[in-house]
Amino acid sequence: MIEEKLNSIGIRLSSPPQPIGSYVPISQSGNLLFVSGQIPLSGGALPEKFKGKVPSQVSIIDSVHASKQCTINALEQMNKFLGNLERISKFVKLSGYVNSDPSFKDHPKVINGASDLLLEVFGERGKHTRVAVGVSSLPLDCVVEIDILCEVI
Repeated sequence: MIEEKLNSIGIRLSSPPQPIGSYVPISQSGNLLFVSGQIPLSGGALPEKFKGKVPSQVSIIDSVHASKQCTINALEQMNKFLGNLERISKFVKLSGYVNSDPSFKDHPKVINGASDLLLEVFGERGKHTRVAVGVSSLPLDCVVEIDILCEVI
């Protein structure tokens, strides 16, 4: 059970964050589930340690934690939409955007926080293709944003 696995690593899903713009958090087309970009909100707010650019304002370690929080938020969105996470049959693609200094080149290390969590929780179903890119800014000056495409049954 996915919920048991999450609980065993200290993650308890709650209500997902509300969108901060004019969009829906999830859209389903056939058996594909598209999760809108999730930022590292926690308790409805963006923690100060997740604001700014990597690595000048936010450490790589904190940005990895931020990408994990984005993924937790995405799982909360999916859980609410689907009723449970057992309906996820496969993660297809994860896209990660890192608010980074122009000379930063370790975007994959940051997005590994998201990828590693999916692999730990979902095993084979958590394997996915991925994009990890640097950008000049993100909403609320957050350090990372993640969107996910998955297949559901």
